[in-house]
Formats: sequence, structure tokens, C-alpha cells
Amino acid sequence: MGLSDAELDAVRAIERSDSADDDLEAFFAGAVQARPIREVRVEPFLIARHPLTVAQARHWLPEYEDNYTESDSSTARFEDDLDDLLEVLPFRLPSEAEWEYAARAGTTTLTFRGDGRPDEDQVLDDFADEQRTAAVENAFGVAAMGSANEICADVWIPHFTDAPVDARPRTGDGPRVVRGGGGDLSPWQGCDEWLLLLSATRYESQDFTAVRPVASVPIS
Repeated sequence: MGLSDAELDAVRAIERSDSADDDLEAFFAGAVQARPIREVRVEPFLIARHPLTVAQARHWLPEYEDNYTESDSSTARFEDDLDDLLEVLPFRLPSEAEWEYAARAGTTTLTFRGDGRPDEDQVLDDFADEQRTAAVENAFGVAAMGSANEICADVWIPHFTDAPVDARPRTGDGPRVVRGGGGDLSPWQGCDEWLLLLSATRYESQDFTAVRPVASVPIS
């Protein structure tokens, strides 16, 4: 888990090939937020194929409103109503270890697709088209990891120093961790939005976030 030296080298290779839009000095300076890398034991869990849609959100919160979505099949965004959702949702938020495990799908590269620069056509923000959704699935069958900014159960800590070696979320007061977000800026404006698609990219929750429900595997 985390941003490895090999992944940092892959980003440098993208920068050297002039595939980056801007100077990536800020990205490399902030790499400490996803380091040091560590091995984490993740117990089996179930995770939604994609974040909750507006229609799904209204199943649990009938009064849910979202003025930023185009259809009921679009990704639902939560802010002040997040706690209300979690009170009635029979699932939980993923820890960021679980989220990254699901995003990587057994890979150790920048994204599950490899070490190349992700393209905007790999972003998915509408789940109405089943064929398109299937095209952005990783090896675990999980779709659109990195497209929406997805909130995790962990409190934001700007590093992995002394983080647990299992997948428990780090708890405490303050904002939570967010993963992904490449689709939130679509259409891209040439500000290296692709960096938000990287499996290891993490940042502090600030505004609206999507929710991808998780549940532990039932034990008979």
C-alpha cells in the first residue's frame, strides 16, 4: 500500500516524455502523504461495483437532492447528509486500505491498467451505459475506481508512518480521507487531473464526496 519508488519513477518517465501538462514538482513534494509504503493484510470484504447512484441514494434517503447530477444513474454526492446516509445504510465506508486494495486489483502499477498516463476516456461518471461501465472494470470486476472522489472511513493523516498493518481505518477527529476524483474535473483542463486516477493518490476531504459501500464477508 502506498506510492512506491517504482511508481514515482513511472510518473517521472511520464514527465520526461512531455506527457505531463505542467511541472509535477508539487506532486513529488506531496508524495510523502502516500508514504512510506507498507504491506497490509486485508481480510475478505465485499465492495460495491461502483459508487452509489442518485437513485440508490434516494432508496435510503428519500429526501436526497443533488443539483449537480444529470440523471438518477449518475454518481450521488454527499456532504452534510453523509452522516444521515451512514445511519440508515446497512453497509459501511471502506477503509482506505480496502479501497486501495480494490483499486489495485492485484497490481503494483500507477493504475490497474499499468504505468502509462491515464486518459480522460478512462473516467466514468455515469452508470447508465452498461457496456461503458464494463469497459472500466479492473480484474476484480470493480468499476470506475478513481473516477469519483470517494470518501473512506479513515481520518486524514498526511502520511502512513506507524499506520496499522491490517486494514482497520485510522480513527480520530477531523476530516476523512478521500480517494479518486478524476471524473469530478471532467472535461479536463490540462492540469494533470490524471494524477487523481492513481491507485495511491489520497487527500483530505473538503467538499462533496461519493460513497462506495463495503461490507464484511458473512461468516457462517
